Amino acid sequence: MDMSAARPRVARLMLQQFRSYPGLDLAIDAPLVALTGENGAGKTNLLEALSLFSPGRGLRRADLADMSRIGSGGGFAVSLTLDEPSGGTRLGTGIEPRGPGEGAQRRCRIDGEPVPTPAAFADRLRLVWLTPALDGLFAGSPGDRRRFLDRLVLAVDAGHGARANAFERALRSRNRLLEEDRPNAAWLDAVEREVAELGVAIASARREAADRLAVLTAERNEASTPFPWAALTLDGEIEAMVADRPALDVEDHYRRLLRDGRARDRAAGRTLAGPQTTDLAVRHGPKDTPASLCSTGEQKALLIGIVLAHARLVAAMSGIAPLVLLDEIAAHLDPRRRQALYDALAALGSQVWMTGADPALFGELPATAAILRVTPGRVSSGA
Repeated sequence: MDMSAARPRVARLMLQQFRSYPGLDLAIDAPLVALTGENGAGKTNLLEALSLFSPGRGLRRADLADMSRIGSGGGFAVSLTLDEPSGGTRLGTGIEPRGPGEGAQRRCRIDGEPVPTPAAFADRLRLVWLTPALDGLFAGSPGDRRRFLDRLVLAVDAGHGARANAFERALRSRNRLLEEDRPNAAWLDAVEREVAELGVAIASARREAADRLAVLTAERNEASTPFPWAALTLDGEIEAMVADRPALDVEDHYRRLLRDGRARDRAAGRTLAGPQTTDLAVRHGPKDTPASLCSTGEQKALLIGIVLAHARLVAAMSGIAPLVLLDEIAAHLDPRRRQALYDALAALGSQVWMTGADPALFGELPATAAILRVTPGRVSSGA
């Protein structure tokens, strides 16, 4: 971890009408936090609440309205206070109750003052996470790996999400134009120009993050490590081009691809060329084997290795050691790997929040860690 990086910690977490919590005021004074309790007690809900201080929809990718506690009237609030070395800053987000048929409108505040989007939190706090939903990543769809890649980028580039959303809107506009019998050529040219500009910016951000992550993983590529290094490559035409050509040249090339592919894309009903088709290829570095062919345990170890390297990358690129959220992280690790994980997490310099049903899974944590018991709607000290 970059020793010059700021190391913000959450000193207080408050919830109102969020998921299973009618209200919670939790004070924390530990670098490593373990949340234990039965399935369904609300452990992951706490991680999700913290994840809302990152751009996007949180670690579950849920709709905001679904985060309100059932029967609460439709609103919720989440706030946290950073520790004094981090300035004691208060961050808040949530939605207000709305009338029937009205959409949820998210509110974000820093020290009580409104800010436009969660991207504003990135100046104070960065987050990375790993959840069981990612366990099938390497054998899953390219879309799953692309979302994982964009989450990696978003943690170091808070504007990446806004560009990606604008890119998707531009693609939808182009697809609608292509559906017309005689689309307006000037409008189509303008939309394709926007698609190319945004697409190249997205590809460039992905390329930079992947290249920097590759450098970090190569620095720790010992074959004997419990969390083997992963070789990451981007399988996408635009991402390949931005590696060695000026962005303006790549934009011109992409616009030609879009123009020449209009008939094909109209028949397909979607745009077939561009970063929306990119895949993230991952190989087990020491074995030089595709991750999809590795055992379940090896895939989990690869994922943990990527997340640890990503946390170091975030600190190096942003100057802020990220908050690390790990859901059910130790359930399938043997004692040797658990101890290695906790040693690696302690060395990160980040505050780490973990969940697990069995308190025994956290027996190897150092004495400075906090082990909390979660029961429905409540959090208490001690396992």
